[in-house]
Amino acid sequence: MTDPALPQAELMNATYRHQRWIYDASRKYFLFGRDHLIRQLDPPRAAHVLEVACGTGRNLQLIRRKHPDAILYGLDISTEMLRSARAKLPDDVKLAPADACDYEPATLFGRQQFDRIVLSFALSMIPDWSGALRASLRHLAPGGSLHVVDFGTQDHLPGWFAHGLRRWLEKFHVTPRDTLSAELSELAGSMDIAVRAQALYRGYAQSLVATKSLSDTPSCLTERP
Repeated sequence: MTDPALPQAELMNATYRHQRWIYDASRKYFLFGRDHLIRQLDPPRAAHVLEVACGTGRNLQLIRRKHPDAILYGLDISTEMLRSARAKLPDDVKLAPADACDYEPATLFGRQQFDRIVLSFALSMIPDWSGALRASLRHLAPGGSLHVVDFGTQDHLPGWFAHGLRRWLEKFHVTPRDTLSAELSELAGSMDIAVRAQALYRGYAQSLVATKSLSDTPSCLTERP
């Protein structure tokens, strides 16, 4: 077990230095909803797509296959995970080490705004997860959207399963964000943002899309399961 008092970058590197070799093979059994996010991404032609906390690059690889004309970027606080991503992705995918809560894409990538930003099972591992949401919302282009998938509240699953899942996730420094939909909606209230939230797999996961409007009227919508 790694020391949770370590700075986040050191903690993530210590956690994934060896796990990165089996990360993709193991996570497919419990990170449900990632492919749903990719199917819903629907980027415009030649869109600039950024994944925050991109990990091994698994999602970016699938996005490239589905949208070969998209211009892809990825950042992660773990340089160990970025090593796996770099080995997996073509050279034209731009990768950089950065903190999801405080990143400056103009410095990292020479670009300030993106048509699509992705946060996939990342917020449950980021201590200042609200800060990560704010940072990504700031870098949406007009008409752009932030796509989030993460663990849900498990409201419609057996109590024993939800309790066991959370106890197990703690071993990996993962904490489901039960107030994620409310927090994103509150942040959207001060911006020209519309939020759609959807429970997946009886609440095992949650999917949220925050779209920056081209108009001046903010809105906030929620879909119930």
